[in-house]
Parts: sequence; C-alpha cells; structure tokens
Amino acid sequence: MRGDEVDQGHMFSYVSAEKRVPADHPLRKVRKLVDAVLEKLSKDFDELYADTGRPSIPPERLLRALLLQYFYGIRSERMLMEQLDYNLLFRWFVGLQMDDPVWVPTTFTKNRRRLLEGDIAQRFLRETVAVAQEHGLTSAEHFSVDGTLLEAWASQKSFKPKDDGGGGSSGDGSDFRGEKRRNDTHASTTDPDSRLYRKGHSQESKLSYLGHVVIENRNGLVMGCQATKATGFAERDSAAQLLAHVPRHQNATAGADRAYDTRDFVARLRALGITPHVAQQTKRRRSAIDGRTTRFGGYGASQIARKRVEHPFGWIKSVAGLFQLKHRGLPKVDWVFTFATAAYNLTRLRRLIPVPA
Repeated sequence: MRGDEVDQGHMFSYVSAEKRVPADHPLRKVRKLVDAVLEKLSKDFDELYADTGRPSIPPERLLRALLLQYFYGIRSERMLMEQLDYNLLFRWFVGLQMDDPVWVPTTFTKNRRRLLEGDIAQRFLRETVAVAQEHGLTSAEHFSVDGTLLEAWASQKSFKPKDDGGGGSSGDGSDFRGEKRRNDTHASTTDPDSRLYRKGHSQESKLSYLGHVVIENRNGLVMGCQATKATGFAERDSAAQLLAHVPRHQNATAGADRAYDTRDFVARLRALGITPHVAQQTKRRRSAIDGRTTRFGGYGASQIARKRVEHPFGWIKSVAGLFQLKHRGLPKVDWVFTFATAAYNLTRLRRLIPVPA
C-alpha cells in the first residue's frame, strides 16, 4: 500500500552531525590535519585577542569556514554563511553544533580582518609545510618557481589618469580608444594597487596582481608564496626572495621557464648557492644558461618536473574560485592567495599522509 506523507518537522533528532558524515568522507582526513595545524597556532591567536571584552568568533572556526570556501569554490562570504546555516557537513567541519546560530556575514568579515593583521595566512602555510616535512614528503634539493596572473576586482573603465582627479580625457572613462594608458600615468579608482599587465605578447592587458610560488619537486607541495603588484620584474624578484627562505641543502636546484632566463636572476641564484635550472631563451637574445648547467642529466629532469608548478595555480583558480579576485588592495590579495595556497597543500597532504579515519 502507498505510504502517507506525514509532516514531522517538529520532532527532535538525536543523531549528531558527527554520525551523519560518512567515515570515508575526504573532509575527515582534512579536518584532522587542520586541527593539528590550528593547535600549533593557538599561541599566535592569543596574541591577537584581548583578555577582556565580548567573545568573538573563535579563530579556529573562522579559518575552518574559510577553508571550506576554497574547497568548494563558494563565491562570497554571504553564500558561505548560507551554506553553514543548513549544510550539516559544513557545520561539522567548522565545529558548529546543530542548534548554534550562524554568524552575520558582516560580523564574519570584521573578525577575519583581525587575522589579516596578524599575518596568520603565512603562519598557517608554514605549519602545513612543517607537517609535510615531519612525514618526509618534501625535497630539500630540487625546487621550481613560477608566477601567475591574478585578475583584480576592478573594471577597465576605472583605470583613469592620476593627475585630473580620475576624470580623464574621456569624461566618464567609458571610451578610451586612441588614449595611451600606462601605469605611471593612470591608476584604478577602485583598486589603486592593481596594475595594467599582460602575461604574454598575444594576450590582452588586464588590471591584475601577480601570485608567486615555489614548490618542491618530490610531491609538488608549495613551500612558499606571495602576491605582488604586477610589474615586469616582480616574478624574478619574488622567486629569488622565496628561494632564499626555503629550507634547502647545499647545491640545491631551481627550475623555471624562459621568463627567468636573465643574467641578473641567474647570478642571484648562484649567489644563494642554488643551481639555476632555467629554460634557455632561444629567441631575441642570448641565454644566461650555458653548457656548464645543461650538460648534466639533472637539468633535463628539472625541466620536466618544473611543469608541476602549474598545478597549484590551476587548483587555486578553478577550484578555489580565484580566477578573479574578490578583494581589493595588496595586503588582502596576498592574504587570500596565501591561504588558498595552504588549502591546496591540505588537499595534497590528504592523499599523501595515511591519516586514520
């Protein structure tokens, strides 16, 4: 016989969110890794908060919620709060009980600002790297570097001359045909830190930032990263800075594409004791890499392994949703890019570390 539909919306449920999450769900392993990292950051959190006053959102829950935003590509924090209101999986991962109220989006954003001031993103990334090092998953000898374009949250129409209060020769800025626009004479009125930049000669110029990473070649884990303003020298300068602070052995190698084949960059790496396995520039000018480097088999191996540096960029843009930034200003962009990179490391560690369910 056909069963009758009975409205039982007012009945109580005694099944916790912990029991509703499958034992083999991928987030279970990630949650254990995240909890281990957050435990190490507990003292850092204490320095950011006063001993008195009204309790704020626990920083552990706030960071777990932000990780979910990158894992599932949620476009905004308002949509994230909506998901937390009814998604049992999200509530369990963040640490909210079934009846706990969800935070107001503006309150959530203001609490996140405190973590921005404390440089928590970089510390969180370093702790994920430390976990990988404890399990012997990182290489201290072979690295790769690269940069990617991060499209700014600013319209081309906002890119106006600096000397006329943003008015420009075209009135409202909607028509700039025939007008030469350069970063030294123009700036965006909505995001002044962004720069007009293009990655290749055949690509269009966009208001952008640059994101830089250094990975180790064993498992492709990100060892360090930063976001900078988009300039022609930012990629090489950031790569040298990141490699200088990476834990490494003597005679380490660093792979990179042809954009890094300059005498200045090669000399900086050699001064750091790093062998530059940079792809040779074959057009327009002479390469800074000669037979002293290319004759060894390790050079060819680095050229193959360095292509893995594109994996973090692909994940951050396609999965985490940073194909276009949602924040303005270099400090916020750097924080978001760094924390998204740490989220990428966690997805890799979930597969590499045998965490018991």
